[in-house]
Amino acid sequence: QVQLVESGGGLVQAGGSLRLSCAASGFMFINYAMGWYRQTPGKQRELVAIISSSGLITNYADSVKGRFTISRDNAKNTVDLQMNSLKPEDTAVYYCNARALNTFWGQGTQVTVSP
Repeated sequence: QVQLVESGGGLVQAGGSLRLSCAASGFMFINYAMGWYRQTPGKQRELVAIISSSGLITNYADSVKGRFTISRDNAKNTVDLQMNSLKPEDTAVYYCNARALNTFWGQGTQVTVSP
């Protein structure tokens, strides 16, 4: 059974930091690119950051470049998103994503940044 379980969301003041983690199981993690997406009510889900299966290539949305860092541990089947200098506009539900021949999603974790 495929599972992507996010953790680490919460409430933080603007300028603060959070670290999201996603634990994967039930598929060959090392073969999948992993990403973090976010969604706010009434808007489409948007890509925040993505990391290649090897971990050597990363890509970020312009809005988070220089503030967020995605990383993965292929030995532990985890992917993390370190979020620094958080802004109120980063408030969203953040989703973990695995993509190769198939696509899998986590259930999401809420991140709220207060002014």
